[in-house]
Amino acid sequence: MDLLALFDIAVLDGTVRLAVPLLLACLAGLFSERAGVFDIGLEGKMLISAFFAAAVSFETGNVWIGLFAGIASSVVLSLLHGLASITFRGNQLISGVAINFFASGITVIAAQAWFGQGGRTPSLSGDARFDPIVFPGALTKIREIMKADWGMKVYSELLSGHTIIAYAAIFIVPLVWWVLYRTRFGLRLRAVGENPGAVDTAGISVQRMRYSAVIICGVLTGIAGAYLSTGIQAGFVREMTAGRGYIALAALIFAKWRPWYALGATLLFGYLQALAIRPDILERAIGIKVQTQVLDALPYVLTVIVLAGFVGKAIPPRAGGEAYVKER
Repeated sequence: MDLLALFDIAVLDGTVRLAVPLLLACLAGLFSERAGVFDIGLEGKMLISAFFAAAVSFETGNVWIGLFAGIASSVVLSLLHGLASITFRGNQLISGVAINFFASGITVIAAQAWFGQGGRTPSLSGDARFDPIVFPGALTKIREIMKADWGMKVYSELLSGHTIIAYAAIFIVPLVWWVLYRTRFGLRLRAVGENPGAVDTAGISVQRMRYSAVIICGVLTGIAGAYLSTGIQAGFVREMTAGRGYIALAALIFAKWRPWYALGATLLFGYLQALAIRPDILERAIGIKVQTQVLDALPYVLTVIVLAGFVGKAIPPRAGGEAYVKER
């Protein structure tokens, strides 16, 4: 047994890459649910963003245009969710599930009609996808990295070599904390999720605050989806989100709706996904061969455990999931 293998630089590097979309989606859900709007539709918004980001990037040859297209598509679905659950006071859970079903179907149909490649987009290359940012002095060749000392491995493979979205996602965590806990907007947003009646009495529009939250949610899930198809992979494939939206929701509950805890929770889920990709490292660490299917299921098993063990203990915003009716 070699338990230190569990902290192999390659696994930690994969953890960061795989945690980024989870983190962005988790923070997106945090904004929405802090304002009292539960959003099961994170999965669908990530999926539709992944498709439009890849499709537009391929057509224009510019990944930034693709990114904005992905964000725009996600925001549109967020506004539909807001229209259903805020304006018409419909069931928020049903609205979110409907968004997931819609995105799952429309992306495949649109991809087939657009490109005719069985529900996927052509492979992206060059300026049509995000390139990794290499730090000065970082090693880029695998042979050189393998021979380097531990500090250089960390610098070259763990810290260097990620896309701009990955670095931005880490920076967004303290930004979200500051917005929620150090600004008037954040105070009002949290108040809307706890006691919308008191906020309304103070002359603040509950609807405006909740719409602001779902739009921010749409922007963050749009970035997460675009990262999947233009950062981690080189194009869109059917159902490429693979349940990440639901995992992000579980991480949000695990994190008790707090930004810094969300970072830790998503890194944990990302670590399990990274281990599933490198079964040889887990085998070296514990000395037992583990079936690939078992490793693939680990993040989802943890999701069930989190939901079963923390739903009752983690206290959500008191007005979460409830449509607000203005008193006359």
